[in-house]
Amino acid sequence: MWRVINYALQDVKKPATPEGGTMSRVAIIGNAGGGKTTLAIKLGKALRINVYPIDKIQWKPNWQRTSLAELKKKHDEILTTGKWIIDGWGSWDLIAERFKASDTIIFVDFPIHIHYWWSFKRQIKSIIVARPDLPENCPMLPKTWELIRVMRLIHRQMRPQLKNMIASFSEGRQIIVIRSPKELRRFEQQYC
Repeated sequence: MWRVINYALQDVKKPATPEGGTMSRVAIIGNAGGGKTTLAIKLGKALRINVYPIDKIQWKPNWQRTSLAELKKKHDEILTTGKWIIDGWGSWDLIAERFKASDTIIFVDFPIHIHYWWSFKRQIKSIIVARPDLPENCPMLPKTWELIRVMRLIHRQMRPQLKNMIASFSEGRQIIVIRSPKELRRFEQQYC
């Protein structure tokens, strides 16, 4: 069974692994528009750990995809640094490697309508402010319809597979499931 810490119901002072150590290798994952990157940046500052958004290494300027070999090489280099926060997806193989190397997995699992709403707001905001988790010259608005399609695919097909994968890596690491914006705010207030 998962070792889930529900931050809406529990008052904990420091983020800690099941073994009592602090978070140092954190995988943050969930559907688009759930605030994963913002959470990663805040947590990285609080813990003084470098943050690596997968989208920033899996995409090059003008939405050119990084080769799988190059992506894997960069991902493996990050895992060897000892302390990291990795935000995002990538291939299933990379997710499994990341989970295996992590001491903490944070799964942002809001209802789909919240992911859609927050993504819509982010798409509009991207007209004015570039996203910190993407390379330069990757405008968001042209990708809006593709994003909606991918979000639906993630929620209906990939989310169940992701939940099973998280469960398979639950031994020896902390699993944090954040199911609502209220839980996200509480987690950020406690640790960021």
